[in-house]
Formats: sequence, structure tokens, C-alpha cells
Amino acid sequence: MTTNFVKELQWRGMLHDAMPGTEEHLMEGMQAAYVGIDPTADSLHIGHLVGVMMLRHFQLAGHKPYALIGGATGMIGDPSGKSAERNLLDEKTLRHNENALKEQLSRFLDFAVDGENAAVLVNNYDWMKNFSFLEFIRDVGKHITVNYMMSKDSVKKRLSVEAKEGMSFTEFTYQLVQGYDFLHLYREHNCSLQMGGSDQWGNITTGTELIRRIAVGKGYALTCPLITKADGTKFGKTEGGNIWLDAERTSPYKFYQYWLNTSDTDAEKYIKIFTFLGQQEIEDLIAKHQEAPHMRLLQKRLADEVTVMVHSQDDLDNAVRASEILFGKSTGSDLKGLNEKTFLEIFEGVPQAELPKSELVEGLDMIGALSAKTKFLGSNGEARRELKQNSISVNKEKVKEDFLITSNDLINDKFVLLQRGKKNYFVLVFKD
Repeated sequence: MTTNFVKELQWRGMLHDAMPGTEEHLMEGMQAAYVGIDPTADSLHIGHLVGVMMLRHFQLAGHKPYALIGGATGMIGDPSGKSAERNLLDEKTLRHNENALKEQLSRFLDFAVDGENAAVLVNNYDWMKNFSFLEFIRDVGKHITVNYMMSKDSVKKRLSVEAKEGMSFTEFTYQLVQGYDFLHLYREHNCSLQMGGSDQWGNITTGTELIRRIAVGKGYALTCPLITKADGTKFGKTEGGNIWLDAERTSPYKFYQYWLNTSDTDAEKYIKIFTFLGQQEIEDLIAKHQEAPHMRLLQKRLADEVTVMVHSQDDLDNAVRASEILFGKSTGSDLKGLNEKTFLEIFEGVPQAELPKSELVEGLDMIGALSAKTKFLGSNGEARRELKQNSISVNKEKVKEDFLITSNDLINDKFVLLQRGKKNYFVLVFKD
């Protein structure tokens, strides 16, 4: 039993364009579709998530999703949306990346479900590696004219006067290789639909043209909008680079913070695209958010849903705990529950002072901790005044002048967090 996949994408704002007849074709019964992912790293980043979510919705609608790892195309480099040729990868790196990506994809796609619509992972290197150059230009190249290839926006952009560099022959052939992927999957797996970002339309329709000319069949194309941010900055990027799905590359805390800090306009759009919440629930959430925007209900629900989906409930709980630490709703035990990486991320940029652990044997007095040995405060007199005014905390707990910092106060056997008032933090780092 299939449901209307195209209608689902439409209300979620995930449909940019579709070839005529696509919706009717999908309503005829279970169909197969694929999305290509270039394995340029051993992790997906959130820019990949839209395509992955499309595949998941496709599977939920009763269809069969194929995730295509572009081992061969990853060796070439897609010119779409780029001004320069990318670095090429060797086979060992590609295989490593492929295995890592399948593990991540399995959080979204069901590869093990009983039934005909189990997800399948394929790698185009497997059918391209034994294809000789002569065979390719004879069996594939002769069916597509240079005029046709030159008419594609991705090619025209790279050959325009504004382009900094020209386009290599390798890149020029990219659309033929991607087009052949579609033809191969059509013939071998009865895959009749290719999906991707709107910048992929030209490459996808080259595939439908090959299916028409070589297989005398009918292929379909469907694209989603390229995700943008309301302020014009690039989606999925921070000053530190990509937001990755791999917790080692982007911690769950930073991942959670990215979604939590989205604007109201973007949150309304993203909650439809990046969660599986139903239409009514999302509309209710948006209405509540508009009544009290300062509560940031949309951002919180968005961040919760995506963090659990990509990581886990435990990772979300830790990220929420870590976030609350900065807003004064936490205790010393919350701090001690943080791992070192998360602690350093929360207090990134906070001034630090290094002290030997020997200072803790008899206990470090508060005047030394605040001024004499750290210069957190300007003078011993200022330190005494702040302590008398009850504005100094050690690991989020208020302290008096007679308090001694000992090894029992260490976070991760290394750190102590000092705080004056609500927003002034200082980190003591104790070393052996």
C-alpha cells in the first residue's frame, strides 16, 4: 500500500520540481528511487540530510529507496554549483567512506525490513570500474550530443566569462557518468526515479534521456529546493566548518546548539523538512510559537527531534544539560557529568589559568584562586569584596572566603569553574 509521496513533500516545502507524470507514476504502486551521495568524507553533514529525509519519506510511503554512494563519480567531481575542480579520492579511501556512510544511513533508512521495500545501498564504482573508456564513449557517449551537454546550467556556469577557471574534460563527462548510473539502476533494479537537490536537475534529466534513448523506457526526475538561511548565510556551516553527523567531528552539544540557534523564520521551515512530525502537530507548534516567540518552542522542539534522530536520547539529555549550564540552571554535579570535550566546548573562549595540582593538596584558598595566582579579578581587595557580596561560585555553588578548593572539586580530574555573578566565567586548569 503506497501513500502520496509527492503531496507529503509539497506540504513540507521539500518539492522544487518534478517531471510531468511523476506523481501519477508513484501512485500506480511500489516504485524504486535513488539519491546519490558523493563519499568525499567518512561522514554525512547536515547538507546531506534533505536527500536522506526524502529517501526516508519515500520508504515510509511504501516505496523502495536506493542510496547510491558515488564511488566512481567521487573520483571525478561534480561541477554543479562549484567554481573549481575538487580533489580526487583513491579507492581505499572511498571504500572506508562508503562503510562509514552506510552505518549513518541505517539510522534513517531501514535496510533490514522484511518486505519488498527494504532500502538498498549501491556504489557506482562497482559497475563503472571495469568499463573501458572506449566502451563508454561507444555505448553511452554516442547517444548524447555535445550541444545537449553544453545546454546544462552547471556546464554553462563553469564556461561563463565570470568563471575563475575553465572546466576539465573529466568534469565535463560527469553528467554522462551520473546519467549512466540512472540507466544502470533502471535496467538492473527497475529504478524509475532519481531525486536530488535543484542544482542536480541537469544531471538527472541526462539520465532520463539515456533511459529513453538506450533502454527505450521512461525515467522520472524530482528535486528539492536548496536549503538556505533567512540571513543569507550558508545552511549547515559555522565558522568552524560543516556540521557533521559524526559525533567525533561535531559533538552532539554543538549539533544541538546549531538547531537551537536558528531564527524564527528558519525554524518554521526546518521543522517541516528535518523532522517526521505530522502536519497538524507542526501547525499547532508554529501557532504556539507565534504567541510567545521568546519561549523559542519551535527551536527547542526542532533541536530535540533532530538530535535524537541523528544521535540518541542520551546525547540530547547531555546536550540540554550542557546548554543549561550557561544559563544558571545547573549544579556542580551537572558539571561533573560532562566529558572533557563538551566542557571545553561550552567554555570555549573563557579565560583560563594553569596551576599545578600540588596547590590542591592542602587546598587552594579563594583569594589565591580569584586574584593572587590567577588574575581573574584585579586585586586581592576586589576578591574579598566579591566574596563578601556572595557573588562568587565554584563549580556553580556559592562560596565564602574561607572555602578551599581541593581535588574533590575537580571536573574530569582537571578543571574547576569559577564564576562572578551570572556571566563572568574563569576556568582553572590543574596539571600534574
